[in-house]
Amino acid sequence: MEIKFVKRSTVKASKKRTSKFKPLLEALEKLKPGGQAIEVSYTSDKNINSMRTAVYQFGKLNGIKIKSRRDSGNKKIYFYRDK
Repeated sequence: MEIKFVKRSTVKASKKRTSKFKPLLEALEKLKPGGQAIEVSYTSDKNINSMRTAVYQFGKLNGIKIKSRRDSGNKKIYFYRDK
């Protein structure tokens, strides 16, 4: 067995989350600071946590500040872009 060390930047990792939340991430690109929000329905707390993780990673990669608010009574979450 041959073991070789490589730089972490050369390792490409793909996540299933990207395809699962692709429509949401595309909608986030259209948000403007102080403008409209995106409303998304969810089914479980696990679903909402993975959704938020994907959205915040997207924001960090693109240099934009995205915030969220949750309406647990109606099982909806809102994403909006901060000023």
